Amino acid sequence: MPSPKKLVGFIVIGALVGLGFYLYQSMRSSAARGPYVMAYINSPSENQQYVIQAGSRCGSAPFIFPTTGMVGYLWGDSFKVGTRHQGIDIFAGTNVDVTPVISAYPGYLTRLPGWKSSVIERVPDDPLNPGHQIWLYYTHMADPNGNSFIAPDFPPGTSEQYIEAGTVLGHQGDYSGDPNNPVGVHLHFSIDKDDGAGHFMNELDINNTFDPSPYFGLALNANENSDKIPVCESGK
Repeated sequence: MPSPKKLVGFIVIGALVGLGFYLYQSMRSSAARGPYVMAYINSPSENQQYVIQAGSRCGSAPFIFPTTGMVGYLWGDSFKVGTRHQGIDIFAGTNVDVTPVISAYPGYLTRLPGWKSSVIERVPDDPLNPGHQIWLYYTHMADPNGNSFIAPDFPPGTSEQYIEAGTVLGHQGDYSGDPNNPVGVHLHFSIDKDDGAGHFMNELDINNTFDPSPYFGLALNANENSDKIPVCESGK
């Protein structure tokens, strides 16, 4: 039987191995997709096989694609320990204020007074869960200094304005809230839960969001798609 000192050593080694495996598992998908994202940003014309066009629909999925670009990061990806990505990041491969962002589904649009780069759309009847309300969140539609690229039809303070699927909401930007730390030109899109009282929940917590995969008919869940760039399979 090992001595107490050796036993403690085995426990510590086991814990470190377990921690290492956890870190590897939690970050492997975003790390695996990272080189694809950089290759696309550096040379979009040579990586068009990953591009999904705005307004396209994969099979019979209820949502249309909200912008043109490559889905670089998925729902559930991890960029740092203890956090998971709450939506999808769609990279245009263009400069800011070039690539349109459109609504993925009919609903009622709100832009809070302080929102420079974001809008949120209330969908009263979830197409995959009838009778329940969901919210569609679109963000990064501004430049690093907060100059907004949201369509002029939706000024700050807009509330509950009805929009059809395909309505132009703005253009992709790279706003992060810090002018010295732009996030790269892309759209972040998430599907937020309703709190039961008619309000959207905090999008920063993945538990307050839905897996977007079934809404788009694409493999957008990092737990199920560990390393591939999602595209609509031919024939769907």
